[in-house]
Amino acid sequence: MRIGIDGRAAKWYRGTGIGTYTYQLINCLNKIDRINDYTLFMPEICRKEMNLGKNFILNNIQSNNENNFWDEVNTPNILKNGRIQLYHIPQNGVGLPAIKNCKFVITLHDVIPYKMPETVSDRYLKLFSEYIPKIVPMCDGIITVSNFSKLDIVKAFNFPEEKIYVTSLASEDIYKPLNKYISKYIAKKYYDIKDDFILYVGGFSPRKNIIGIIKSFSKFISSYKKPINLVIAGNRGKSYSIYKQCAEKLHIQDKVLFPGFISINHLPYIYNAAKLFVYPSLYEGFGLPTVEAMACGIPVITSNITSIPEVVDNSALLIDPKDTDSLCESMLNVLSNQALYNNLVKSGLKRAAQFSWEKTAKDTIRVYNKIINEK
Repeated sequence: MRIGIDGRAAKWYRGTGIGTYTYQLINCLNKIDRINDYTLFMPEICRKEMNLGKNFILNNIQSNNENNFWDEVNTPNILKNGRIQLYHIPQNGVGLPAIKNCKFVITLHDVIPYKMPETVSDRYLKLFSEYIPKIVPMCDGIITVSNFSKLDIVKAFNFPEEKIYVTSLASEDIYKPLNKYISKYIAKKYYDIKDDFILYVGGFSPRKNIIGIIKSFSKFISSYKKPINLVIAGNRGKSYSIYKQCAEKLHIQDKVLFPGFISINHLPYIYNAAKLFVYPSLYEGFGLPTVEAMACGIPVITSNITSIPEVVDNSALLIDPKDTDSLCESMLNVLSNQALYNNLVKSGLKRAAQFSWEKTAKDTIRVYNKIINEK
């Protein structure tokens, strides 16, 4: 097979969900596949970083202007001459060529702008609403990350269910149990995080339900008598002031810490330093931070809706994300019941191990093969 992949997100958006997905997909395809030929559209520096094999041709994409990310890559000659049989866009189809000269596949991670438009930026909502309805009909197949997202895509676009393929995400190898002393040292030295803490990692969108986390934590510390903080990690974004004001209004601003973006080098240590991970999101296409936390051996409390129960299975404590009392009681329960705590750690590690990027890559190759050979 001759495959083309838009790999720009692997470099420009590394550390985000789509960036991690694109990087790990290409990285694992490179490790396991020496039969098929790949043409990658991404910065030249990635050749050395990823140690690309001889069956990987790299077309250098120099600009890293975020605005250009929404434009199609300059591919017409390559797609026209038959060198590529299938062209894959991993970032929701953004940048798909307007003229079709080969089979097209996109990875559509979710349809959040359609289901919860109030939770995304005006710019992203406009671009998604403008581009995606034109992109989807051009696709010979769509890859998505959960069965929940698959059904959402069918409903949103009336796209044939049999042409939507699920390939799960996975935590990277860096997410694993690490020395607790070293982990707490890094948390304190680089982010001024002291004492025990409950952790949230992710975006600051309203759909992440950070207000709910803060309100639940406020109730929690009135009953939990040991020193403990709440750490809300991630790019602060425009909602940061709302969350900070919420903590101040509840008089717990000294207990709610916002360290900002945690570098990928430090993030595994921050997970490992935490006592507990909470992720009561209102909507997820997958919910990768839950898997990362489980892979680090940290108990997880998360939502009982959208894709999350499918992802965590029976290895996390599931709660109604809109019920702050339920989250509060679950936090108290996990941190006061050692048997429950240990069971969540054990089952979480086992569940996280069931996901791997190598499996994702193998499943993706099967999708490519099926679509290319369909008439």
